Parts: sequence; structure tokens; C-alpha cells
Amino acid sequence: MRRPSGKPPRTRRRPQPDSIEIEVDRLDEEGLAVGRHGGKEVLVTGALPGERIKVAIEHQGQRRMVGLLQQVLRPAADRIKPACPCAAACQSCSLIHMDYDAQLRFKEDKVRNALSGRPALADARQLPIWRAPQPLGYRTNAKLVLAKQHGKLRIGLYRRGSHEVVDIGDCPLHHPLINRIVQVLREEIARQDIYLYNPMSGRGLLRYLLIRVSPGLNRAMVTLVTGERDFRRIPQLAKWLQRKVPEVVAVHQNINSSAGNVIFGRETIRVLGAEDLFDQVGDVRLRISPGAFFQVNHDQAARIYELVRQWAAPGPQDWALDLYCGIGGIALHLARHAGKVIGIEVVEEAVRNARQNAALNGLGNCVFRAGDAAELIHDLHTEVPPGSVAVLNPPRSGCDPQVLEELAGLACRSLVYVSCNPDTLARDLGLLAGFGYRTLELQPVDMFPQTGHVETVARLVRK
Repeated sequence: MRRPSGKPPRTRRRPQPDSIEIEVDRLDEEGLAVGRHGGKEVLVTGALPGERIKVAIEHQGQRRMVGLLQQVLRPAADRIKPACPCAAACQSCSLIHMDYDAQLRFKEDKVRNALSGRPALADARQLPIWRAPQPLGYRTNAKLVLAKQHGKLRIGLYRRGSHEVVDIGDCPLHHPLINRIVQVLREEIARQDIYLYNPMSGRGLLRYLLIRVSPGLNRAMVTLVTGERDFRRIPQLAKWLQRKVPEVVAVHQNINSSAGNVIFGRETIRVLGAEDLFDQVGDVRLRISPGAFFQVNHDQAARIYELVRQWAAPGPQDWALDLYCGIGGIALHLARHAGKVIGIEVVEEAVRNARQNAALNGLGNCVFRAGDAAELIHDLHTEVPPGSVAVLNPPRSGCDPQVLEELAGLACRSLVYVSCNPDTLARDLGLLAGFGYRTLELQPVDMFPQTGHVETVARLVRK
């Protein structure tokens, strides 16, 4: 029998990915660099058109390769030093290495290209993009992953295309209060050695961290998503957090015991503080619950809400319809000028917030209904008078064709469409043209600086 040598067993070294050199031809819709090598597209984060780069290939498909930027051999004129030390590892801010004016040109072209080739939209006028007053520090909402990897606590985001959690530290896009809260929780979770959720085993307590900030009031609401209900460690953590960061006015626990990467579970418990977070956008006060959706950029959201009101232009005798109304931000801005506003939203918790927000602002001319948009609009055909106005603010997937058909049946005199996806916006504007609506103008808005996303507001009138 051989004696053990005392040396650790030899492990096979992981093969290094192949490196190639490519020319970057363009940016795709998300802001990823696209080049070609060996007849295949190569996608890379962190490069710009016109650059020659060295890339480590991490994944090869039949038609496409995904690579990691190793070196910029010939930089573009629009390249700048990223404002974030984690940019290369995180890869969430696909344009953070690009001069801000160049980012705006890219987003204007993105909207223009989506509309091109559609004859019904040929006469629509695209206005210059609205730049963000704060290209950094604008995000008032954070959804972060908690994990322990290689024995180290990480609070951050999944690296693009992987399950590796990148610890983002002081994220330059986050409101400073978010970064303070993350740092305090990082220290206390490590000190208490709280068991973090492991997706491989399905065991552990802490899974996700959600933070909402009201920038005007400088207050925050924190939601700790856990794999099971906990009555001891989570309340202790909440009390510690509130002592260290008094601006935290509410802490909730959401229980999510399901497998997969869905963040929110069905049950949310208030641990301490307020039930909701109070906020102010433009002239409207808002009450936001832990699970409700709200825009992450308050400055640009306020400008969009005011533009929607101007383009919809409801009068005291008019009815206004707000589809996909969420917590009522747009509806309440319309309600100050319209005779009656009806908001439609599928998420019941958001509808609860919308009703509370109408009461909070003393607006008694609002009605909010929860359910399927197409069905609820159909029910309004005998209720809403012709010549009303309507606003659509759907998710990235846009509107179901049945929703647009039912909406056209109301014979509204004008529509305002708020979109976060130029491609689905162009598709839906084309469908609305077939229903008798002409797109007059579009206003791109940089709601998400340092990323490839762009918001667009479109104004339509009935022919």
C-alpha cells in the first residue's frame, strides 16, 4: 500500500479561452459590440464601433460567439474611462465606457432605425432626445442578489450570461442612500454570519435585497427576500439597519421559497416601520408598496408625465383612459385637468396603491380597475364617450393586438404611447395606423444613462 505523500491531489487546470482579434462594426440593441470572425457574429461588452479589440471567446454557437474584452488595440474617439471600477466584471452598464453625447446619438438612431421601413410612420417627426440631468446617481430602485462565493459575501448583480454574482460595491448609478444601505447590511450580515440562500441546494435564508428611495424626501424602504419565514434574524437585522441608517422608514420581508430566479414571492410581511414608501414626482404625491413597479429615474419620469399631459390635453369635460397605469403616476397628472380618469392595470397591488394615491392627492375623479386590459376596455365601450383621450404605457413586450383593436373601438380623438422598447413601439404604431391613428411626433428620453435602453413618447391623433 502506497503511503500518502502529504501533497494535495493534482487538479487539472481549466483551459484558457481562445483569444481572437476583431473589428467592431456596430452596437446591437442592448449596446453590445458586434464584430465578425470566421463567418460568425461576435458579441462583446465594453467595446465601441470602429475599435480593434482582443477578445477571449467564452461561448461558441452555430452562428454566434460571445466574448470577453481583453484589450482595446485601437480605441474609438468616443471612448472614455468608465466611472465604475466594476464595469468590466459587472457588464450591466453596456455604454458606461462611451462619451455621454455619443450615447445620446446612439439612442436617437435606435429609435429612428426602429421606425424606418414602415410607410405608415414615414411622416412622424422625431424630436431631439432629452438628455438626463444626472447621468450618474439617478437610480432610485435597486434589486440585488445576495450570495456567498468562494467563502466571500457578495451583494450585487449576476454577470451577464452567467450565475456568477458580481459585488458592485458603491454603484455610481445608484442613489447614494442605496449604497449606504448596502454597505451597512453587508457588514451586519457578515458579522451575524447569516446563512445566504444557495440555489444549488435550495437552502439558506437571505436571497435578494430590494431598496427603494424617495430622492425628494431622502427616505428609503428595504425589502429582504428570504427562502423561508424568519421571526428572529430578520427583525434583528432590520433594527440594526434602522439604527445605522435612520433614513430607512420601512423594512419588509418577502418569502420566496420557489426554485429559479424569480425575485418576489407571494407573501410580504412588514417587519418594522411604514407599510409603504411615500414619494413625490412632479406635482403628485405617491404611495409605493414593496412589490409595485415604478420608474427608477425620478427627474425624467416627471418630465415624461408632464409631456403626456400636454400631448393628451384633456379638458374639464373630457374622459381620459390610462392603460397599464401602475400606481397611477400618469393618471393622477391627467386627473388634475380631465373630467374623469379611468386607470387599468393587471397587478392588484399596484391598483391598491393607485386608489390610495388618488385619495392622497384629493383627486376624486379617478377610477382604477384591476384585470385584463382587453376585457376591461371592451366593457368600457358603452361607458366612455367618443372623443376621449387615452395613454398607453405597456411593458417591453408592447401591447397585445386585441388591446389595440378594443382601444380603437372607443374612438378616442388622441393617444399618447409611452414605450421602453422602440421595436415594439414601431410595431404597435403600425397597427394603430391600420385602426385609423396617425403618429405625429415622437420624443425620445434618456431614462437609463450608461445603458442601451431608451424611453420614447409618441403622440397620435385619429384621422
